[in-house]
Amino acid sequence: MPTVAVSDVAEGDFLLDVREDDEWQTGHAAGALHIPISEFVARFGELTEAAPQDGRVHVICRSGGRSAQVTMYLVQQGVDAVNVDGGMQMWEALGRPVVDDKGQPGSVL
Repeated sequence: MPTVAVSDVAEGDFLLDVREDDEWQTGHAAGALHIPISEFVARFGELTEAAPQDGRVHVICRSGGRSAQVTMYLVQQGVDAVNVDGGMQMWEALGRPVVDDKGQPGSVL
């Protein structure tokens, strides 16, 4: 499965967060699209509308397990998708910005 390190995700790269609502509200990467894994198949159209047609989708969750499942699904659908290794825990550990649902500094559950 295609995987990238958090450090390989550049500002402006398309990021899909598949964690659940409570995790998202507490802290997420600014600018990420949020579609919980539990709703992903039903809301797949939101991704196809939002994702760049010629760009890569970076999929992230808390630690990498759920995002790996979604990445595999997307690759099977012909989407250029990669799993972000270490997820939001690594994102936060590396000092990347995390905001809550009000745009204030957040934290990762």
